[in-house]
Amino acid sequence: MDRFKQIETFVAVVTRGSLSAAARAEGVAPAVVGRRIDALEARLGVKLLVRTTRHVSTSAEGAAFFDECRRILEHLESAEGAVAAGGEVPSGPLRITAPAGFGRRHVAPLLPGLLAAYPGLSVALDLSDRVVDLVHENFDCAIRIGDLVDSSLVSTRLADNRRMVVAAPAYLARRGTPGHPADLAAHDCLSFGAGGSQSRGWLFRIDGKVVAQRVAGSLECSDGAVLHAWTLAGCGLAWRSGWEVEDDLREGRLVTVLDDFAAPPNGIYAVFPQRKHLPLRVRVFVDLVRRTFGDPGYRW
Repeated sequence: MDRFKQIETFVAVVTRGSLSAAARAEGVAPAVVGRRIDALEARLGVKLLVRTTRHVSTSAEGAAFFDECRRILEHLESAEGAVAAGGEVPSGPLRITAPAGFGRRHVAPLLPGLLAAYPGLSVALDLSDRVVDLVHENFDCAIRIGDLVDSSLVSTRLADNRRMVVAAPAYLARRGTPGHPADLAAHDCLSFGAGGSQSRGWLFRIDGKVVAQRVAGSLECSDGAVLHAWTLAGCGLAWRSGWEVEDDLREGRLVTVLDDFAAPPNGIYAVFPQRKHLPLRVRVFVDLVRRTFGDPGYRW
């Protein structure tokens, strides 16, 4: 048992970045965590961690050992979950991350109902447009939109995400309506920041091929809500997802342009760390969002 606890503590320290953070998560004194690490290093006869007053990092041996230990703990969790899933009621902490705008509008409203159905759960929802590291930041699941590049993660597609160029009627009355993506060069285009997902351009299907059209304008922002507000105010054209603008299109506050050149939809995904069996607390959440977003009647 002591050996297993030492391994659990070692993984927690590396994952959380410090002895004090691991101690807070477990509810023990940092000295207790330090003694477990000392005992583990003494037993193995190798230095696993390089410690400073504020941070720890792994030695070369520690990094390799961490990868193996993390896999062992994940396999143990999967084995227990596979055996217990039949009669178990989901419980425990569930940590979810989602893009800020999408999470605020489409994930957060689902969570009170999830807790009402499973009172043993507790949920922490992180809303951020950055791509978090699920493993090292200890998240159970992420909702992500667009192309997935991390092959170490497992994903399930929840829904299609349509993208379209939109503008306020007042802007089009003032500046005219583009008839081809090349016409965007003569327009004010509201961009999602130089380092954002639109940095290579807005995507269109032209002559059967998907191409990136570079755009420019006098306003850009890394916050989608700000871009949305600017578009409604008639400041320019924007390339936005359907879930952001469907209400505005229905009410006539925005209209679409360049529909004949619209790029194929990308996806809305639930993403989680690689493991054979998902914990039940994660499965019930993923089932909920898949069922909700997959409903043809769901109002985006």
